[in-house]
Amino acid sequence: MTKFRRASATTRMLVPAVVAVAVFAGCARDPERAASGTTPPAGASPSAGSSVTVAPAPTGRAAPGTLLVGDFGSDTVTFVDPERGGTGSVQVGTAPYGLALGADGRAWVATAEGVAVVDTATRRRLALVPYETDTGPVTTGEYRGGGMGIGLAPDGRRVYVGVNVPGGNGALEVIDTATLRVTDTVAVGRRPFDVDVSRDGAEVYATNHDSFDVTVVSTATLEPRRVEVAPYGTEGGLGSWLKPHYTAVRPSDGKLLLPFEGERLAVVDPRTGRTTIEPMTANTHQHGTTVTADGTLLTVGTGPIDPDVDRGPSLTVRTPDGTERVHPLEGPHEGVAVSEDGRTAYVTGGFTRDGYWDGLSVVDLASGGTRRLAAGSRPLGIVVL
Repeated sequence: MTKFRRASATTRMLVPAVVAVAVFAGCARDPERAASGTTPPAGASPSAGSSVTVAPAPTGRAAPGTLLVGDFGSDTVTFVDPERGGTGSVQVGTAPYGLALGADGRAWVATAEGVAVVDTATRRRLALVPYETDTGPVTTGEYRGGGMGIGLAPDGRRVYVGVNVPGGNGALEVIDTATLRVTDTVAVGRRPFDVDVSRDGAEVYATNHDSFDVTVVSTATLEPRRVEVAPYGTEGGLGSWLKPHYTAVRPSDGKLLLPFEGERLAVVDPRTGRTTIEPMTANTHQHGTTVTADGTLLTVGTGPIDPDVDRGPSLTVRTPDGTERVHPLEGPHEGVAVSEDGRTAYVTGGFTRDGYWDGLSVVDLASGGTRRLAAGSRPLGIVVL
């Protein structure tokens, strides 16, 4: 049985300086005090967000099983063969974060400049849709303004992107996938790390890291509702480590699954706002998460907050009955995707903090065997084509 540790000022909010700098310093820092105004990487084109060019619709599909990762350390997305590594990149915009894949083969990429639309068959950018929200100068790094989480409506007609506004609350922008225009903007919380859509398309969920909440948005009315998700409380505010990061929507009942610290799984009913807590076993700071069709939850552990009691990086695989298997990983990671057959997990090495690397960990979910695959530039978001 997992022991639930009480948050304290020394171990769960602000860690000793050496650990903070080496492992997770920026995740808990006040973003208003974080460095900004860094120069976009070579090849970036900030002016590209000033207009939209509608290109022809995709004409085919990418090779099944190919991976697509967003290169947070550059301005590209990279196509990855799961056996051989990177097979080519496409310029999309500065510091790409989240990815969403449509049934038509178009990938939607949240960058600092706008949402890029990529034809995964021809491997070219079709458009860059600029944000309506003013996010300030185009920069790079964890606290950069622009798109973060991104989700696609089940019918493929709308894309929803969480837009970070440095120093303030964010926005959820709605993009029409036919006209490639922003049609609506909804206020959400601070730093919307993740955006998810209900299976019936009736609701969108923006997971807001720095405001300890999920914004539930009705797609019919665009009315937002704030649901606080803070199983450790909100003490420490922007300086707290114990904030929500990523959400998975449980297929069986539409409830939201938010892992915290490898200790607590917050299960949120978006209709009532009620949260229940289930124990977890990895005892590590957790970021990226996804869920398979049968309800198996996969969660990325990035490493310890308190090295005296926490464990290192890992991938937790949690079956619907709550049974967990924890696979150790070498170094911090961020996002996770699962192969179509459910046998393999791909975990991105990009990580939003120091300690990232340019590649993926490939995990055999039956044996637990893990291998590292070089690919991309600080890869963060990931989808399986």
